[in-house]
Amino acid sequence: MVDVTRILKAIEQGDVQATDELLPVVYEELRVLAAQKLSHERPGQTLQATALVHEAYIRLVGDESQKWDGSGHFFTAAAEAMRRILVENARRKQRLKHGGGHRRVNLDSEMSVAETSDDLIALDEALVKFSEKDKIKADLVKLRFFAGLTSHQAAKVLGISQNTADRYWAYARSWLHLEITEADRTNQG
Repeated sequence: MVDVTRILKAIEQGDVQATDELLPVVYEELRVLAAQKLSHERPGQTLQATALVHEAYIRLVGDESQKWDGSGHFFTAAAEAMRRILVENARRKQRLKHGGGHRRVNLDSEMSVAETSDDLIALDEALVKFSEKDKIKADLVKLRFFAGLTSHQAAKVLGISQNTADRYWAYARSWLHLEITEADRTNQG
């Protein structure tokens, strides 16, 4: 992680070569996380882990100048980029199908990717609301659900204790479950 922080600082200072240096350092970790998440998708998934990592990376170090507060900030941003890509993909699929109602998303301790595009969209909508209410807990969900980090890894990235991460996780799961259930009832009724 120290190398990542050093490279990110070099990128901030305009070192173009540092951008090329960053991808090999973070690529395998991001690819493993992306593959882990996509392995829970239904058969026929068109988005591959490599494509997800590349698209997220391009968004992270693209044309815009970014300020990174270390590797934790970078991996939180990577989780956010992956979330957006997965949601955009789900919305694209939903448009192709022309609709469908929302369904509940099972937020178990293993955190698998939602089973359908509708599930992922429902989770994203609830997560947007949750982020407005409590950003750090929402970031924890993004890191666990979209980046596939363990509770320990996410706690380290966020700079919080394992116990705090576990408490935040329990609260976030409950809050999101209630929000998605309520949205599902509203959409059905």
